[in-house]
This record gives sequence, C-alpha cells and structure tokens, in this order.
Amino acid sequence: AAYRLIALLASFSIFFLTTTPEEIGMTLTKLKIPYMYVFAFISAIRFTPILAEELQTIMDSQRSRGLELDKGNPLTRLRRYIPILVPLIVNVLRRSYELAEAMEVKCFGASKKRTYLKELKLRPKDLIVIILTLISISISIYFKFINPIKIP
Repeated sequence: AAYRLIALLASFSIFFLTTTPEEIGMTLTKLKIPYMYVFAFISAIRFTPILAEELQTIMDSQRSRGLELDKGNPLTRLRRYIPILVPLIVNVLRRSYELAEAMEVKCFGASKKRTYLKELKLRPKDLIVIILTLISISISIYFKFINPIKIP
C-alpha cells in the first residue's frame, strides 16, 4: 500500500513539474470542459504555492512573537492556529477580490471563442507515450485481477 502511495505521489509530481498550468488548461478546454471550470482549476493550481508561502510567512511571524504551535494537547494546538488562519483568510479574500477585478477589466467571459498563443498538437512521441502507458496499465490490471502472481 505504501508503494502505491509513493507511485501516485511521484506520478503527480512528475506531471505537475513537466506540465505548465496553461498546457493543462488548453488540454481540458480541448476535452470540451467549460472554460469557467478550467479557469477555476488552473487558478487553484497557481495559487496553491503562493498560499503555502504566505502560510509559512505568517507562521514564522507568529512564532517570532512567541506563539508555540507544537506544544500542548490537540485542542490547544488547534486554538493556537487561529492567529494564523485569520490573516491567511484575509489575504485569500484580498487576492480573490484582486483577481475578480482583473478578470472584469479584461472582459473575462465576453467571448465564447478562446484563442491561444501556442496550439497543442498530438505528436508521434505523444502517441507512443500514450500507447506505452495504456499497455503498462493493462499489464498491471491483468496481473492484479485476472492472473494474480502468488508469492510462496
């Protein structure tokens, strides 16, 4: 079970390290997912590292003021996170308001037709990777469910 979790985390890490949010967005749009949902998903991907950095900054500043987050019982520790969550929520709301204003200024959603600077095309290398992935998944399913390997 631990190997599956490691494989899953490694797969997602490799995917997000090698694929830009723009490419993910273009792919989802080509799959006919409404752009409003694609934009929300891509925004979440982009803002996650920013929010993690802000959280770390707020935690560091609260620790420098003497807040001990790691001591006490779980309920006490949970209460100590309130001085961290309040500024984080305020920052999230401020950022979302700024994003909404920027979207409004740029007339987000005014046109149904989307244009992209770079077009995604399925190349022969992509087809080879897709075929190899499907083959490896098929082999895994075969050995897991149809003909499991019994280790003595």
